[in-house]
Amino acid sequence: MTGTVANGYSTGEAIQAIRDLAAQTLPAGYTYEFSGLTREEAKASNTTGIIFLLCFIFIYLILSAQYESYILPLSVVLSVPFGLAGCFLFTNIFGHANDIYMQISLIMLIGLLAKNAILIVQFALERRQTGMAISWSAVLGAAARLRPILMTSLAMVIGLLPMMFASGVGKNGNQTLGAAAVGGMLIGTVLQLFVVPTLFVIFQSLQEKISPLKFEDEENEAVAAELAQYAHAKPVDYELEK
Repeated sequence: MTGTVANGYSTGEAIQAIRDLAAQTLPAGYTYEFSGLTREEAKASNTTGIIFLLCFIFIYLILSAQYESYILPLSVVLSVPFGLAGCFLFTNIFGHANDIYMQISLIMLIGLLAKNAILIVQFALERRQTGMAISWSAVLGAAARLRPILMTSLAMVIGLLPMMFASGVGKNGNQTLGAAAVGGMLIGTVLQLFVVPTLFVIFQSLQEKISPLKFEDEENEAVAAELAQYAHAKPVDYELEK
C-alpha cells in the first residue's frame, strides 16, 4: 500500500496514525512494515532520545577535560535547553510538527548553543585565573564575547529566513527546519547572554570551594585596565586620620 500525507499533517503524525489503525483493525497473526524513507524515519524516531543524550554526554566529557573540572561544564550544558525551548516555541507558533526535520535542527542547535556558552565561560575563566572576582569575571567574559556571538548568531538567523518561509516542493520540511533553527538560535542567544554568566558564578563558586584557585600575582595590569573601562569614576585616595 502506498499513501501520501494530507495537507496540514506531518509524516510523523501519519506514521503514528498508521500504527494506531493497524493496532485496531489487523487480526491476530498479521503485522505491517514500512519501506523507503518512511522506514528510515520510523527507525530514527526510536533512537532520537539516545542521540540527544549522547550529544550532551560527549559535550560534558570534552568540557570536563578542557576545564579540568566536573562542575564547571554544567554552566555550558545547562544553558543549552534554554535555546531548545525557543526551538519548540517557534515550531508551535508557525504550526509545524515535531518531526525528523525539527529533530535535525535540535541536534544542530545543541552544538551551536554550546559553542556560544563555551566562548563566555572560557573568557570568564581566564579572567578569574588572573585574580578577578568571580562576578566581574562573568560580566566581563560575556561583554568580551558579545560582538562575535551576536555576529555569528544573527548571520545564521538571517541566512535561515528563506528556508523558514520556503515555498514550492518540499516546503513543509524546509519550513519546519528553518523555523526550529531560527527560533532556537534567536531565543537561545538572547537568554544565554544572561544565563551563562549566572551559571558560571554558581558553579565556579562551588568549584573553588572544593579546589581553591592559587594566584601568583596580586596585582595584574591587564585586569586593572579592563576594569577601568567599566568604572564610572576615577578612584579617589583617602587618608586615614587617627
